[in-house]
Amino acid sequence: MGSKIRGKGLLGIKIGMTSIFTEEGNQIPVTVVQTGPNVVLGKQPVGDGAGEVNLLLGFGEKRESLFNKPELGVFKKLGVEPKRWIRAFRVKEDAVADLDVGSTLDVSIFQMGQYVDVTGTSKGRGFQGVVKRHGMAGQGPRGSHGVHEVHRNVGSIGQRKTPGRVFPGKRMPGRMGNDTITVRNLQIVGMDEEKHVLLLHGAVPGHRNGLIVIRPAIRPPRIGVQQERKRPINPMKLSKATR
Repeated sequence: MGSKIRGKGLLGIKIGMTSIFTEEGNQIPVTVVQTGPNVVLGKQPVGDGAGEVNLLLGFGEKRESLFNKPELGVFKKLGVEPKRWIRAFRVKEDAVADLDVGSTLDVSIFQMGQYVDVTGTSKGRGFQGVVKRHGMAGQGPRGSHGVHEVHRNVGSIGQRKTPGRVFPGKRMPGRMGNDTITVRNLQIVGMDEEKHVLLLHGAVPGHRNGLIVIRPAIRPPRIGVQQERKRPINPMKLSKATR
C-alpha cells in the first residue's frame, strides 16, 4: 500500500461542531473529533531504503458480514478485529520500533495547544452551475439589460476565429465537492483521553461520521504568530480596555 501521509498520526471521525469559552472569556468554534483507538496492523518497508516504513493503522467498527472472505482472512491472520478503515503513515523506522501488530495508538500522542493538519473529504454537492460552483454573479441578476430566463447561465466562453478554442482551465459547470482537502494548523484546545476525543479550534472538512486523518502540523505558526492569536478578541473587553 502506497502512502502520502508522512509522520505519525491518527484516524478519526468527525462528530460535529460546538463552541467553548477560553480562559479569557472568548467564545471560539471547535470541531469534536473521535480519534481512536487506532490499531497497528503492520509495518511495510519502503522501497527507496531511506530508513522509513509504512505504518498501517486500522480504525472503526464494521460488521463481519460486510467483509469478503479474503479481507476477513487478513484480519484473522493478524489476530485483530476487522476494521472499517485502513491507512498507511510513512514514518521513520526507529520511531515505531516499539509498536507491534495489535498495539494501539490514542490521543496521548498529541498535546494540548499543539497544531495539527487535518485531512478529510468535503461534502459532495453533485453537478452545479457556475453561480454556486465558482461564485459568478450571473447575467443581469436584477433583470436589467434585457436578460430574461437565463440569469444563471454561463454566457460566452470564448472569442472569435482566433484562437478558435476554449482555453484549458475555463471555469464551467461541473461536479462540486467530494474532494480531499487538508486544513492546516488547527490547534488542539481540548482533549479527553478516556473517551478518545479531541477538540480542534476551527472547521474540519466533511460530513458527520466522515473519516479524517490527523497528524502533527508540517509548518506550525511561528512563536510570534501564536502569541498574537492568544490575545483577547472579545469586542466587549476590547472596548472597556480602550476607555
